[in-house]
Amino acid sequence: MKKSSVALLLPLLLAAAPALADDPDWNGMVLGFEPPPAPLLGEMLGVRPLLTDLGFHYQLGYLSQLAYNAGGGYNHDDHAAYIDQFSLTFTQDLERYTGIPDARLEGNIVNRNHNDSLTMKRLQDPRVSFNDLSQESYGGQSITRLGWLTFARSFFDDRRLTWRIGMMNKVQTFDQIIPCDFQMLSQCGGKSANSLTWNNWNVHTWGTTLEYRLTPELTLKGGIMEQNPEAASRSHAWSWSTRGSQGFLLPVELEARPHLNGLPGVYNLGVLFTNAPLADLYSGKNQDAGATDPEGYRTHRRTWFLYSGFNQQVTQRAGDPNRGLSVSWSLGVGDPRSTYIHTTTSASLRYRGLFDARPNDWIGFGVSYIEMSNHYTRNFAYLNQVRGVDDYGNALYSPLPGQSINAELYYRFRPLDWLELQPDIQYWHHPGGVRETQDAWVTGLKTVISF
Repeated sequence: MKKSSVALLLPLLLAAAPALADDPDWNGMVLGFEPPPAPLLGEMLGVRPLLTDLGFHYQLGYLSQLAYNAGGGYNHDDHAAYIDQFSLTFTQDLERYTGIPDARLEGNIVNRNHNDSLTMKRLQDPRVSFNDLSQESYGGQSITRLGWLTFARSFFDDRRLTWRIGMMNKVQTFDQIIPCDFQMLSQCGGKSANSLTWNNWNVHTWGTTLEYRLTPELTLKGGIMEQNPEAASRSHAWSWSTRGSQGFLLPVELEARPHLNGLPGVYNLGVLFTNAPLADLYSGKNQDAGATDPEGYRTHRRTWFLYSGFNQQVTQRAGDPNRGLSVSWSLGVGDPRSTYIHTTTSASLRYRGLFDARPNDWIGFGVSYIEMSNHYTRNFAYLNQVRGVDDYGNALYSPLPGQSINAELYYRFRPLDWLELQPDIQYWHHPGGVRETQDAWVTGLKTVISF
């Protein structure tokens, strides 16, 4: 999920880095796209420069996320939830060996541990599906898996067209205008993962994509990717098989990187279509209108998801292009028939180098609004009617999820070149969209080490 700035979620940003770096006059530092920091292991006794000379570039990082329920939530018992992961992202330059313009192999491997989610254990009612996470890197299991392994190359003299093919992940091409610096999932990157038909970051499926630079500032992206509900399963962690595939995804995105008042920004608008059969969330409708498959569910074979956003630098501090304030906004709207999170929108402020004595520190504040699908909510009401229950305290009762508002404030500092520490505080209003659940306060700590 998955889907930060380089030091916080290094491989994700490295996947986006080639596109973001095409224009040398476009500086995304204040937007959250920092270059790799000096690593803990340095040149590794000459191994790193040797590999670089051979065209092999890599980043090895460690990330941990700690979250503690300071007050409120569904379960008030104290709990400090901890997860961590190691990640290796690499690129092997093939142009020097083949002469193919910009040819390269790209790979990502992630090892996740502890499988401990504060959201599911304390913050929200377990009878409803989660609509946010207090630890965005929680991935559902402790596992080592292949995130992607692809071949890419460019075409034309100006290399305006880039082609990618292989076992891929959406973050290599799509919806990469906002960093994943917050610890809360709804503030992490864009909203396309809320379609629930493809995965963020460390889960691969087969596909191919094209990126065509229409102008120096405008890029059109498209592709065809496998839609496989089994992709995130343990059995698929290293599999090249398409077993379990149910259809294909057709993403199309337009990305712009203009300068407004001389300051850089990045904007996008994308839509995702799928022909995979997805069950209607409202089973009452299924029974009333008649089923279209043997299991008694009305299915839809044409569903959609719309996503958009921007990330714009608005101030520059003391003439330093690497310090200042940026504003970002993102939106995701899903087909309410099959996507239980209908609408998510987030707005955030980031400031790099607020204090002269700490020019590389960050402070960020973000707020998210989440609205659940009316088909999903009506289904819970239907189940309560069938069961004959209307008491929220009854174990058979299905809560009726609606809207929720979540917010986070963080401060990130770097005591050493290779170490980043980011304490944060989160506020959850109606966790999971259930109004009966008490509002919650969460304190967190994100730690990143670059090796």
